[in-house]
Amino acid sequence: MSEMTAGIEALMADLYGPLPRQGPGNTASTRKAFSMLGPLPERPTVLDIGCGTGAQTIELAKLMPGHIIALDVFDWALDRVSEKVVQAGLVVRVRTTKQSMDAMDFREETFDLIWSEGALYIMGFENALRACRRLLKPGGYLVASEASWVRADPPQELRDFWAQGYPDMKSVEDNVELIRDCGFELVGHFHLPDRAWWDDYYAPMLKRLPGLREKYADSPDALAMFDECDTEMAIHKKYAKWYGYEFFVCGAE
Repeated sequence: MSEMTAGIEALMADLYGPLPRQGPGNTASTRKAFSMLGPLPERPTVLDIGCGTGAQTIELAKLMPGHIIALDVFDWALDRVSEKVVQAGLVVRVRTTKQSMDAMDFREETFDLIWSEGALYIMGFENALRACRRLLKPGGYLVASEASWVRADPPQELRDFWAQGYPDMKSVEDNVELIRDCGFELVGHFHLPDRAWWDDYYAPMLKRLPGLREKYADSPDALAMFDECDTEMAIHKKYAKWYGYEFFVCGAE
């Protein structure tokens, strides 16, 4: 790892690591999505892609008696998952693996359930759907939340913002069609409530940013990252009715 990469990762750990979640989501939405699943094996094999520090990983372990692999590319995130696993007494059922989601080395038809909250965009949603489809056993499920347009007339400021962050973001309707084109049956979907953006993500971030700005006052790169966070929150507060995360529950046909 280069010195620059190590520095960026340390900064991300300082900014995102202490947050309850590293992206929009909440326990109620995790539970709602899980409740929409059809029958699973008695002890399903589960992959949590882009697990972050494991908020949903631990919740999934509470909801079912299966075995979970929590996958992420950051050591700081996986270390925190491991701490939570020990604290919850789940060592025999939950393990971590450091892998990039676009280079996963699992065999085909390994998992009964693949879960991913707000992370599959990194691969591009279509690429992620096809990769997950190969890894699912027949009759398995993919559950994922994906940033989506919910109105067809977003203001230009909002279009410009997402053109930089996620230019391939699609509408809910287009994502539904894409899911079916990739060999899934859509079981159901729902919109992530706005409180799922704020309670465990943006609000805790807002509390951390002043102290982080003092700590990194001499780092232009860090201050630029914090400015981007402020911009993202301001955009969401102003334009939330045009976009959001949609939770999709998909069955492997």
